[in-house]
Amino acid sequence: MSQRLRETFARARETGRKLFVGYITAGYPRRADTVPILLAMQEGGADVIELGVPFTDPLADGATIQHANQVALQQGVTLADCFAFVRAAREQGLTVPVLLMGYYNPILARGEARACAEAAAAGADGWIVVDLPPEEAGSFLQACRAHDLSFVPLVAPTTRDERITRIASVADAFLYCVSVTGTTGKGNVALDTLPEFISRVRARTSLPLAVGFGINTREQAEAVRRVADAAVVGSAIITAIDAAEENHRAQRVREFVEDVSGR
Repeated sequence: MSQRLRETFARARETGRKLFVGYITAGYPRRADTVPILLAMQEGGADVIELGVPFTDPLADGATIQHANQVALQQGVTLADCFAFVRAAREQGLTVPVLLMGYYNPILARGEARACAEAAAAGADGWIVVDLPPEEAGSFLQACRAHDLSFVPLVAPTTRDERITRIASVADAFLYCVSVTGTTGKGNVALDTLPEFISRVRARTSLPLAVGFGINTREQAEAVRRVADAAVVGSAIITAIDAAEENHRAQRVREFVEDVSGR
């Protein structure tokens, strides 16, 4: 498990503070934007950052992040480039935990052990692999643990109770709770049913819980953090990037994260 990630959640629990997790797609809209945006997210108040690994078929993502993936892929952004972005950001002062979020195929193509070794060497803290179920993750979990990387699995409102227990058993940092059935950026977080869902998950694990999918505003993020340990925002950050002038993208992200995170 990533020490940096463990300490981040431990400090938050000790002080009663809820966390903000921000997502961007690596290489979007340009390669040169990624490192400045990562630093801007930290400056704006992001406690944890998810760096999306571009993939041709991001099945859990809606149109906004799908488009970001396509643009990044057109520039030839690879998993190796994601490691390079993290390394460069660390060299320039990034200190918050970074999770590589994406799909299993690029990891398989590079090799699980090699991908984990390179991720750790670059300064990454773990992985969120959307399409890798715990039953199929044995060798990947071993590779993660060999390099002190966290593996963050996902649970959904449709996940059965016994399966929540199974999923939680392979996690070591936190669980990613998908707030709605569907893809990222589609509709709004289901605040009416979220408390019951979170209560059901908490009954089966003592790990911190982060909620993502459909969180677009500060009000929604605050409502989520009243019942969970962290709120995850992704598509809305991509939209903020799209709305910014070319030379002010990092500044716009910092301002948006400041607002939504409540800092």
